[in-house]
Amino acid sequence: MATQDPPASCKVVLAGSIAKSLQYEISEGLLKLERKPLLVGFLANKDPAARLYSSWTQKTCQENGFDFNLREVDREELETHILTANQDDAVDGIIVYYPIFNSRQDQYLQQLIDVRKDVEGLCHTHVFNMYSNIRWLDEQKLQKSILPCTPLALVKILEHLKVYNTILPYGNRLFGRTVLVVNRSEVVGRPLAALLANDGACVYSVDVTGVQQFTRGEGIKKKRHEVVDKEGWTLEDCIPICDVVISGVPGEAFHFPTTLLKDGVICINFSTEKNFGPEVKERASIYVPAIGKVTIIVLLRNLLRIVQNRKSSSKTGNGEIN
Repeated sequence: MATQDPPASCKVVLAGSIAKSLQYEISEGLLKLERKPLLVGFLANKDPAARLYSSWTQKTCQENGFDFNLREVDREELETHILTANQDDAVDGIIVYYPIFNSRQDQYLQQLIDVRKDVEGLCHTHVFNMYSNIRWLDEQKLQKSILPCTPLALVKILEHLKVYNTILPYGNRLFGRTVLVVNRSEVVGRPLAALLANDGACVYSVDVTGVQQFTRGEGIKKKRHEVVDKEGWTLEDCIPICDVVISGVPGEAFHFPTTLLKDGVICINFSTEKNFGPEVKERASIYVPAIGKVTIIVLLRNLLRIVQNRKSSSKTGNGEIN
């Protein structure tokens, strides 16, 4: 009698399948609005990646019931254009395709965007709330703070994969999970480590400078995460003890040492380069090779959230969010 091959031990999950559940949530929210939300994008550079991202944004907006207006401007005039869009009631959200100056001036531009229109969650109010584990913009808890798109996309992927334990209270649902994040950029890696730790995980954050541990302390008793330098630790020390591995190292030179992965680990790649080789499927139970489609849908989810926040603000009589 012929023997059947055992089923594949690794499930490859594509970003498109995860994005569909978020698309449904967005479509339900749009039904309650009086008009299509308008997202304005500012392109002030010649970066082909920025132009490609703007094209993806436009396509995704059109496919999901949002209006999108791309404005190509000179970088020296971008400040004026942002301030004008801040004052335009027809504009619901603003996105700037960075880099513009590749300097601290880009950070200045991020702070210019009105907090009520910041779909990327990069202004001071949203960043402060994220790191401080403050989830609302108001005391009534009607207006949710906006999170940066790529870190939030990774959170949504982990929710989809049931890494979050819904039996536990909201805000503690990663308690007991140990997560490795290979990337500590200010754009993705460090915010992601903070978000996951604030949700209860023990997170090992690794970059070229070393290893840091993000947690809410023993028994997750602290209100927000704390960071501890793990002196002498390396990537190789972290890999075998982690249930989830998220890697986003740019460049072709980096190859994740998959032989050190524990059996049944969940692996997610968010770099444009493939950090994991095909052998990752021999150890991982779930592998997500890319996240781009989820990130762009999360951008629209943030825009919808901004419009909903504004409606909540008007109902409670608060004209502005400080």
